[in-house]
Amino acid sequence: MGYGDTQVLNGVDFTVAPGEVSCVIGPSGSGKSTFLRCVNGLEQVLGGSLRVLDEEVGHSLREGRYRPWTPKEFAVFRRRIGMVFQRFNLFAHQSALENVACAPVHVLGVSAERARTTAMEHLERVGLAAHAHKRPHQLSGGQQQRVAIARALAMSPELMLFDEPTSALDPELVDEVLEVMRGLAADGMTMVVVTHEIAFAREVGDRLAFFADGVVVESGPPAELLANPGHERTRAFLSSVLSPENRS
Repeated sequence: MGYGDTQVLNGVDFTVAPGEVSCVIGPSGSGKSTFLRCVNGLEQVLGGSLRVLDEEVGHSLREGRYRPWTPKEFAVFRRRIGMVFQRFNLFAHQSALENVACAPVHVLGVSAERARTTAMEHLERVGLAAHAHKRPHQLSGGQQQRVAIARALAMSPELMLFDEPTSALDPELVDEVLEVMRGLAADGMTMVVVTHEIAFAREVGDRLAFFADGVVVESGPPAELLANPGHERTRAFLSSVLSPENRS
């Protein structure tokens, strides 16, 4: 996977089991966000194989030949995956409730009444039922990100992708978003989380992968990788983001 002459991902080997929380860390520019976009079919994979939710992403075997997906096939595939970005990307003219109910109505064909009922349930799940009728500008950054999570959940995803969901938040708002993610993990949601929140990765993650220069340098159980990284590149990164007492 690359842009022009720049190779962004090169030989990534990455497996996530159903119900697993896999966290990804690494320096800026290491390919973490591009990897998530490939998983969701937002970027084209130029070589190798990418299998997500029992689908070979980007092409199907038809009449004995692999053929590229049509835009409609990509759209159908993406319905099965929820993605939460760094920025909330809420519709400014809609309330929190309307933001969450929108996609089920227009993409899945759910009735407006049913979509609003389900949206309210998801807002309650993320602790925002009391703010359902507020517009984004009336909400804090943490509340907006929780609305974005509820919006993704409204599509009943089989897999959730998080691209540094707390990086745009003030420090005091980070934990309210992480708490919602902890709840999802406890409920058995399959999750891939690109994050700088090392403590969250250690606490909630089943696996932790370190990306650098477009490859997975190493991966393993979070506590083990953080305490005893096997590669110098990983050690150098962790020494820059962790104090010694936080590595175990």
